[in-house]
Amino acid sequence: RAAAPAALAAPAASRAFRATPAALYDADLRDVLQEELRGINEAGTFKRERVITSAQEANISVASGDRVLNFCANNYLGLSNHPRITEAGKRAIDSHGMGLSSVRFICGTQDIHKNLEKEMSAFHGMEDTILYPSCFDANAGLFEGVLTKDDAVISDELNHASIIDGIRLCKAQRYRYKHANLEDLEKQLQEAQGQRLRMVVTDGVFSMDGEVAPLPEIADLCDKYKAILMIDECHGTGVIGKTGKGTPEYYDMMDRVDIINSTFGKALGGATGGYTAGPQEVVDILRQRGRPYLFSNSLCPATVASAHESVRLLADAPEPLTRLKDNTALFRSRMTEAGFDLGGVDHPISPVMLGDARLASEFADEMLTKGIYVIGFSYPVVPKGKARIRVQLSGAHTTDDVNRCVDAFIEIGKRRNVI
Repeated sequence: RAAAPAALAAPAASRAFRATPAALYDADLRDVLQEELRGINEAGTFKRERVITSAQEANISVASGDRVLNFCANNYLGLSNHPRITEAGKRAIDSHGMGLSSVRFICGTQDIHKNLEKEMSAFHGMEDTILYPSCFDANAGLFEGVLTKDDAVISDELNHASIIDGIRLCKAQRYRYKHANLEDLEKQLQEAQGQRLRMVVTDGVFSMDGEVAPLPEIADLCDKYKAILMIDECHGTGVIGKTGKGTPEYYDMMDRVDIINSTFGKALGGATGGYTAGPQEVVDILRQRGRPYLFSNSLCPATVASAHESVRLLADAPEPLTRLKDNTALFRSRMTEAGFDLGGVDHPISPVMLGDARLASEFADEMLTKGIYVIGFSYPVVPKGKARIRVQLSGAHTTDDVNRCVDAFIEIGKRRNVI
């Protein structure tokens, strides 16, 4: 039998867990978890964390001391270490301190928090915005805070885990429709007509596939059945649309989405922080009931200022967004021409579909030997049998960077009979 992964094996000198009374259980926690870890390791799906020793950029340093090209970060515009962003964070520490040591409603709201909320409301064309420590928290707080047992929430089956968990926390009647299937969505809407409110929930961009939701048709159904439309824009904000305003702008329908949850942890600076933007009453009720908002510390000043500066930079300097689109087109066209199966369309998330979990993991390891940092994704992050390497393009990549990445894929793909 294979041993548990070394990184998770019990330290010899550590104090063992106290044995559980035999009358209740016949195995202790450590034994149970080690058996599960063995299974994960034997399946080739154990996730090992590589260590980066530099700032997050297109070209990064890893623990071995090598410099490699990073093609798996959410750093879509290359702002994670942009000098304007880092300097904004430093200035905020000097002027507003390191942190608030408080939640917002006690003594944790500074002028910069209100200014960023106002900025994001204008960015999305919404009435107001509420900040959270992450978009995971925004999704955890929204449904429980707004919906009751008299309401219905109707969710795409492939929505992000944070949406799924957030829906589990609320008491609304739950409906799930087949992925991007408008016929099934309409069926669920019809079944939910007896509820007081109906909220349709979808990712704007599905993060594992780089697939943009059919938002105009979803909005049409919401209009037809008087439903609220909420979208998660984590991989849309700053990424798609003429000026980076996400999926609604991509489809030229900025005024047809009711509620947007998104993040500052990807295109907009890459630090952390999330938010809900929407009608005034939605934001007001979340300030009263949103548990992640009421019971989590305020976003630290450096994060707030850096996020605010990233929005200004996106407006002032559209070049990174233009390069992102060009790099995406180049990668997708060359990879498709070479014979690879790519998921999604027209998005910098460009999953290279490989199917087998072990193949995806080993392929990614070989890419690293070629100086290309990518990661294999497998179950439970994606469905079984749909393992992939999720490549993510950035506006910080050069044309030579993209071509070098594709060349490495082709060389290894031929050697492993993938193409």
